[in-house]
Amino acid sequence: MKSLDAKLAEIKANPASRAFILADAKDADMAFGVRAMGPRHYLSSHGAQAARFSPEVWTREEFGHRNLPEFLDIIREVVGQGLVDIMLMSASVNEQLAIKEGLFRKSHVTPAARANDATDVWAVRHGSYLHEPSHPFRSATIDHIQCGQAQCDRSADDVPGANLGLYSITFVNNLEQDLASLQAFKEFRIEAERKKFRYFLEVFDPNVANGIPPEKLGEFINDNIVRSLAGVTSAGRPLFLKIAYHGPRLMEELAQYDPNLIVGVLGGSAGTTHDAFRLIHDAQKYGARVALFGRKINNAEHQLAFIEMLRLITDGRIAPDEAVRAYHNILGKLGLQPKRPLEKDLLLTDQAMSYGGSPTRVSVPVAANPLAPAIAPGAAPKPPAGPAANAPAWPVRPDGSPDFATMTSAERRAYDADRLKRRFG
Repeated sequence: MKSLDAKLAEIKANPASRAFILADAKDADMAFGVRAMGPRHYLSSHGAQAARFSPEVWTREEFGHRNLPEFLDIIREVVGQGLVDIMLMSASVNEQLAIKEGLFRKSHVTPAARANDATDVWAVRHGSYLHEPSHPFRSATIDHIQCGQAQCDRSADDVPGANLGLYSITFVNNLEQDLASLQAFKEFRIEAERKKFRYFLEVFDPNVANGIPPEKLGEFINDNIVRSLAGVTSAGRPLFLKIAYHGPRLMEELAQYDPNLIVGVLGGSAGTTHDAFRLIHDAQKYGARVALFGRKINNAEHQLAFIEMLRLITDGRIAPDEAVRAYHNILGKLGLQPKRPLEKDLLLTDQAMSYGGSPTRVSVPVAANPLAPAIAPGAAPKPPAGPAANAPAWPVRPDGSPDFATMTSAERRAYDADRLKRRFG
């Protein structure tokens, strides 16, 4: 059984479960074109896969981004690592890796493909599409995603390609535009149900001016999701949602509304490493059960280490700020130069959630700043917990595991320092 299916079943059977679905979104070629593969500072263990057609005219370093063969190597490496549950790809990459290579046949990772590419993801160089209201559009067909051709052989239960897709919709608070998007979504749902194709639903924030105050945007999105799915029976519903994180209250509002509606968050674009780690931590804390990180993984200095930190956070084994320090420690041991010094990478900043990095920005609330001073000037530090001299300087549960729920900031820092010392020396 794929880990995705096992976790979905566990979440539905036990709402208190810590099961968390992590997806790597490697579908950016349907948005950014040539630049989609990301910067070349990180390559898989196979290294460069470059062909030099005219070395007297250009050098590989001039371009600064990976090519498709290098990108495919990274996907193979991430799938081999086995820490993600879903690998999201374009239909063409899905054909190469899932259908032709059979990369996912013996893996617990579920392949998925972007099922539509509305105009608000057309982030090509020098284009103006991102600044115009989103229009619905689909490059890929369900049959091409499932089997790589216009019509699948449906005599067997299995398909050689992906049987999971991402469908995205963007509400812009304009009746004509939103009606057209919903009509296209309806047509997709009916086709998906007929062809037994599973999907998850991505709901973007408006990509243009919409007359809604920023602090009310999450309410607009939540209401549109519930309203749009109210007329959809279980046979046509998404497996889960992918939305921008608008903070604790609005995440809890949507997550508690319907236990059968599993909520996930998107990672967004720019930001510090702490932004990414804190986002997944807080989203999970307030009800999210899925995270799909694309550019935050693809632009990381070391993707496998970055993914490992995400998984440790969602498993409750490491705190976001601790994960930043551990990640930088790993980069140092690998001889990799971080994009930011540690002190800057520990900062929390506003998150850009739109495909182009603007104009939509979401200020992600932080429940507790782990870098804030925990002890007032002149005050004595809190004594270590426990009667024994060698007891840990933080509260523990009866089984000896750290009790994060009752830790103060000072106790958390002591725990972080001890853990890093034991792990990395």
